[in-house]
Amino acid sequence: MTKADIVNEIAKTTGIDKASVLETVEKFMETVKDSLANNENVYLRGFGSFIVKTRSQKTARNISKGTTLIIPEHKIPAFKPAKVFMEQVK
Repeated sequence: MTKADIVNEIAKTTGIDKASVLETVEKFMETVKDSLANNENVYLRGFGSFIVKTRSQKTARNISKGTTLIIPEHKIPAFKPAKVFMEQVK
């Protein structure tokens, strides 16, 4: 399902025009991205959490060149679904 499919489905079920729904969905995604960029987690009860995980420093190897390099500690976005969501998907 794409963003356009989500917008169409919401517009169809609520009766709100597609332009308003698209603007709302875009603003939601922008808010989540901005929050994660500021190291703030986003919790949506019954759906899940968008969280920032920290990956620790590690050593990697380039096998073809026979060299090693260090990948520094860095942060990545992650999604953790709620129990209710997990049960519904199972």
